[in-house]
Amino acid sequence: MKLELYYYKQCPFCRYVTNKIEELNIQDKIEYKNTLEVSEYRQEHLSITGRTTVPCLYINGTPLFESQDIMKWLEDNKSSL
Repeated sequence: MKLELYYYKQCPFCRYVTNKIEELNIQDKIEYKNTLEVSEYRQEHLSITGRTTVPCLYINGTPLFESQDIMKWLEDNKSSL
């Protein structure tokens, strides 16, 4: 399963998600893409979704928005990651 998190460190909702990832100890399962530090990531995210909203977790190429939804998905799927 390919997981990519589009985020940036200053975003409070992104912090909720990254804290949950650390709590679940699955950091090595996710590719982090900081959209403020790497403009290519921001452009890539915009071209796929038409939005620059973060956090966004791509699950095998399918975007999932909203921090609460992302955290729930991570909790529900931790055992299969």
